[in-house]
Amino acid sequence: MTATSANPRRFSFTQFDVFSSNPLEGNPLAVFPDGRGLSDDQMQAIAREMNLSETTFVLTGDAAGEKERGVRVRIFTVQEELPFAGHPTLGTAFALRRNTGMAEIRLDLNVGTIPVRFEDPPGQSAF
Repeated sequence: MTATSANPRRFSFTQFDVFSSNPLEGNPLAVFPDGRGLSDDQMQAIAREMNLSETTFVLTGDAAGEKERGVRVRIFTVQEELPFAGHPTLGTAFALRRNTGMAEIRLDLNVGTIPVRFEDPPGQSAF
């Protein structure tokens, strides 16, 4: 996915079916694991283009901040940014777990820091 024609950087994403282990069931969520460099307007436009109930953007890079507050995550609907929502929080934590193998993840959302702890073996998480 290209952010704009003036900015040819490509952004990858994964779509998850939250709360289901079956494809095309559950609550769909698009997770952009590296949303650094996207403006608020670009994130909103991408969420509108995805046309899902929510789309999340992970903004990594501040190691000191991540240690204190957690990994920065922003949640967008097709219309607006949200301070918090359940299924995008869990789905994004699952995506981060899948990428890092970490059993405990702290998400820095607009509502504050949300700790998430997985109690299953890495790679075995299911909704």
